[in-house]
Amino acid sequence: MAKPGYRVFDTQVGEISRLSPHFVRVTFRSDDLKQFGWDGPDQRIKVMLPLEASGFDEVPMAGDDWYSAWRALPDDRRNPIRTYTIRGLRPELGELDVDFVAHGDSGPASRWIAAARSGERMLVIGPDATSDEDSGGWEWHPGAARTLLIAGDETAVPAVSAILEQLPADARGAVFLEVPDAGDALDLRAPAGVEVRWLPRHDPTGGYGAELVGAVTEWADAWVAADPAAAAVPAAAPAAVRDLPALDDEDLVWEVPEAADDGGLYAWLAGEATAITTLRRHLVKGLGVDRRRVAFMGYWKLGRAEG
Repeated sequence: MAKPGYRVFDTQVGEISRLSPHFVRVTFRSDDLKQFGWDGPDQRIKVMLPLEASGFDEVPMAGDDWYSAWRALPDDRRNPIRTYTIRGLRPELGELDVDFVAHGDSGPASRWIAAARSGERMLVIGPDATSDEDSGGWEWHPGAARTLLIAGDETAVPAVSAILEQLPADARGAVFLEVPDAGDALDLRAPAGVEVRWLPRHDPTGGYGAELVGAVTEWADAWVAADPAAAAVPAAAPAAVRDLPALDDEDLVWEVPEAADDGGLYAWLAGEATAITTLRRHLVKGLGVDRRRVAFMGYWKLGRAEG
């Protein structure tokens, strides 16, 4: 049997650094992390959170089918798992950086990060660099795109940060990031031709996503107005997309096209599902942008906790 592309890594918390009012970076350490993989800039991983009473005592670590065994546990004995993005990886040192968004005690991850301590045990699920299996878990496929549109909320900031650091020096485009507070604007490294615009959320109770939708819509409208023919040009990539069906109110959205090779627009949208769907709809249906130019990922949905 082939070695799974993903597995559980047993780690300890190292440094904990507050980057801004709502961003906290945790460095995980372990010799086990010397086998951790990173296949794409927006590589998703999972962090398993300890239970208050038993920590990780009941996590089924043995065997390749640990996930099914974890799913079979009763709800009160099943450790929560949340999705994050690799922010930094130093396998030669056995170190992994993950940026968390701290929102008080709104969920198990926020409660954990508020009380996290150096030296405590943590389990991380991610790519196994020693496996021949495809790890998947990353969606950045710009191909030969000459214009980049990147948009997301705070949950997408770590992925966008890594993407920007790996762009070529001649990359051109615009990045829009909606965050809870003006102080959450991080110092990101981006090519000179890529504008990064931070959008503090002015109405966190009733206007989630409003700043992002407004700013991206304005940019996209101006882009099409400047070059009306550009939006109508079909992408030269194959038609196949890795697609989840259009959602109802209970589902997340996720559609990722194959890389286009014609040098046109590439849009990467990630964050709260309703806002991201609104943006994708405006680009594709409102402006006529070929859907194969738009990767959109509903990382989460307002009012719904991740399982």
